Amino acid sequence: MRHFLILGLLALGGCQSFTPTQPMPGMPATVEAVDVPRYLGTWFEQARLPIFFQDGPDVRCEDVTAIYTPRPDGAVDVLNTCRNALQGGARRAATAVATPVPGSNNARLRVSFFWPFHGDYWVLGLDPDYRWAVVGSPSRRVLWILSRSTEMAPADYEQAVAIAAREGFAVQNLQRTAQSPR
Repeated sequence: MRHFLILGLLALGGCQSFTPTQPMPGMPATVEAVDVPRYLGTWFEQARLPIFFQDGPDVRCEDVTAIYTPRPDGAVDVLNTCRNALQGGARRAATAVATPVPGSNNARLRVSFFWPFHGDYWVLGLDPDYRWAVVGSPSRRVLWILSRSTEMAPADYEQAVAIAAREGFAVQNLQRTAQSPR
């Protein structure tokens, strides 16, 4: 019994990731700082690298939004929604808590959908007027291009993709996200 407990604790410990306060060599660069109050609100996904929870045998997310709301403790509530095109447009939703990584000027977030697991979401690109953002992980396996509106100007989209390419993301695998006009 004791061996199973030790193995379980080791397995849970392996789920935690080390997040340094300064970027490590070879890691994607983030923006210098994110003004959290300006970042709050609704974002519409414009493109993403395919990922199992949005693109799988039973799910293809369209009309994807991320809504960021402040919390009294300084963290941010996250509500992600989409319509599942493979299930007649059924609405899917997931909630999480995003916590800024100390020393990152809010450019790196640890997002937890359920304890003790989290994802590292780094803001890699950000329009000066907060009209669009490029968000990815240090592993470069996940990437989202977000916009404040359902449509993104082609020049802005190209700039966002160029940032992701510069940071080593597989932009050739990006898929555009279908967004209904609102």
